[in-house]
Amino acid sequence: MSIQQNGGKDEIEEIPPPERPPSPPPHTTFAARGVHPPTFSAFKPRDYRITSTQAMNHVAWNCDGKKLAAVGIDKITRVWTPQKSMEPRSATMFTGGHIDEVDYVSWNPTHPDLFCTSSQRDRRIVFWDARQSKHVQQISLKFAPMYTNYSPDGRWLLCASSQHQMYTLTLGKTGEETKEQWRLSDKDPVTGTTAIFNHSGTGLVLTHISENVFRVLDFPSFEVRDHPAAHVGGCLAVALDPRGRYLATGGQDSIVNLFDLEDWICVRTITSCDYSISALSFSFDGEYIAIASGGNYIDICATETGAPLHRVPSLVAASTVCWHPSKHLLAYCGQTKAREGGPPSVAVVSLFGLVE
Repeated sequence: MSIQQNGGKDEIEEIPPPERPPSPPPHTTFAARGVHPPTFSAFKPRDYRITSTQAMNHVAWNCDGKKLAAVGIDKITRVWTPQKSMEPRSATMFTGGHIDEVDYVSWNPTHPDLFCTSSQRDRRIVFWDARQSKHVQQISLKFAPMYTNYSPDGRWLLCASSQHQMYTLTLGKTGEETKEQWRLSDKDPVTGTTAIFNHSGTGLVLTHISENVFRVLDFPSFEVRDHPAAHVGGCLAVALDPRGRYLATGGQDSIVNLFDLEDWICVRTITSCDYSISALSFSFDGEYIAIASGGNYIDICATETGAPLHRVPSLVAASTVCWHPSKHLLAYCGQTKAREGGPPSVAVVSLFGLVE
């Protein structure tokens, strides 16, 4: 496989500018709050192509932002240090844990070198330490793991199956074990497609691809506290503001809603997208939200006003989008569409923003 930075002129479909909403209240503007937003229009996407007939499914930053992992096109997990290089030979390849295509990667929020990968096809979750080439632990499951997410303390792992059942794994010792191991907990699964913990790890939010509500649950009891209505047709994506002010949800209705975390009331709606929402991510300062959808672009909007700030042209309809944990730098990925008489489709990993 080969990977190269996009240097040529690609035929990109003309992307319509987002519709601007009515003027927000003056006290919510950047100027009134003394915030100086980056000049997003000064940046250009850096696209890295991997020759493959399959898509790159997922990218994720580690907790200190020095590493970027990508999975999707094969059995390999690729980890780059973007400040040094995104060239193919600079990526560390993690192999041997999976026997089929890898779908998802999650970094442990408490350690910059620990991460896990999952595959629906081989029904495995594999745990890794980036400081060594061989995997740390491998767990075979009776269900197909589609999505994973660590708790804030790194000792629980949520895992959604392809049948939209949310399981939990826990880290600990049993019997005479001297080393902590991950194992499937004895908790009964709950229905859900995606889930995120609150910042304290005492609660979580579950969404379902065919439900128009999301559910607020206590953790670890899974007791339902609330189930606010969110979208028409299904709730597909969810993100939590790092400041603890808002929960963002995205749906098949192409709308992004921002909910107040105290009363679970929708305080703001973003309607700039034209397609169903694929992924959401808040910037480290909570000021900006990045929206990936079925369109060949990433929308960056202001959290406090919902105003669209910039539309990032993309070679692909991104399957995921992720802000850097301490910089205004985006990572996203996907696959280009094959055109009749044109070049074959390729997997793409992209960065947008200031890398240095």
